[in-house]
Amino acid sequence: MNDERIGRNYAEALLTLARKDGEQEEWGALMDAISVGMREDHTLRTFLESPKLSATRKVEILEKAMGRRVPKLFMRFIETVIVKRRQMLIPEIASEYRRLIDDSEDRVHVNVTVARELAGPERDALARQLGRLFGKRVVPHMSLNPAILGGVIVKVGDTVMDGSVRRRLASLRQRMLATVTR
Repeated sequence: MNDERIGRNYAEALLTLARKDGEQEEWGALMDAISVGMREDHTLRTFLESPKLSATRKVEILEKAMGRRVPKLFMRFIETVIVKRRQMLIPEIASEYRRLIDDSEDRVHVNVTVARELAGPERDALARQLGRLFGKRVVPHMSLNPAILGGVIVKVGDTVMDGSVRRRLASLRQRMLATVTR
């Protein structure tokens, strides 16, 4: 079984537990924090990878570090992941967990590139418009790129919709050049 499938199985189990506890978003944030920590903190990654420390010792250390700040059921899940020697799949589990939550809540994350910062009402209107287009609740992730001159570039998964002024000008230029060369 590949890592993605294993990660999805653990994520499904985590989601079941989180729903039982009524804390789906909070548990997702905890998984994301651990995942980011593993990616950005070499010490944490080395600690979790180390074959010199037993799974029991790793769990003891993590329980002391996280203490009462995390729900007991969540800690039990992390303990199981470590005991089963799947701790290096935590980033995959976190990613799959987010996908499951998004699917269950009919939500899609959209990367939106704009030429200038949008005010709150403009941002909300854009999210509503994209929501109608995709038929889901849209969570926009905004980035600025003045080089697009105006308009927006929307990316969802592998799909890119380029409504930038820069692209429109380039398209107009192509058509004008094609007309001149005929």
